Amino acid sequence: MTTQTNSTGPFGLPTLEGILGGFAGLGETLTRVAAGLFLMPHGAQKLFGLFGGYGLEATGQFFETQLGFSNGYLAALGAGSVEFFGGLLLALGLFTRSAGIAIAVMLLVATTVHIGNGFFWTGGGWEYPVLWAILAIGFALKGGGKYSLDQKFGIKY
Repeated sequence: MTTQTNSTGPFGLPTLEGILGGFAGLGETLTRVAAGLFLMPHGAQKLFGLFGGYGLEATGQFFETQLGFSNGYLAALGAGSVEFFGGLLLALGLFTRSAGIAIAVMLLVATTVHIGNGFFWTGGGWEYPVLWAILAIGFALKGGGKYSLDQKFGIKY
């Protein structure tokens, strides 16, 4: 933890920078780990039928018949793999930039499915996938951060 030079504000009260500034790297790490862990169950639903999901075959049929993908099985396999394995890589901070790009692309494709439902996620709109895509783009730009396997192993991509 680093000591901040300007740790007091008006009336001699400690500033949030002075109190929390040394923990900035933890904020990035918590966000990255939470995002990765929150994506993984979505992939587990598609790939393995866990958490109330339907598994790869049924999800593939849904992607084909309801969403119009020409190869629903392949689309479900791709989306589920990016969510599950990309989420795991994100949580670990391993190949963070590559995982971030894959997640962002997958979510932007998902946005095309939701765009006709309006903005709000409560109505199946595009709000949720766009928010997650922007978060993933942030990880692609920033990398794994101070507390990541990327940092430990010197991985830059």
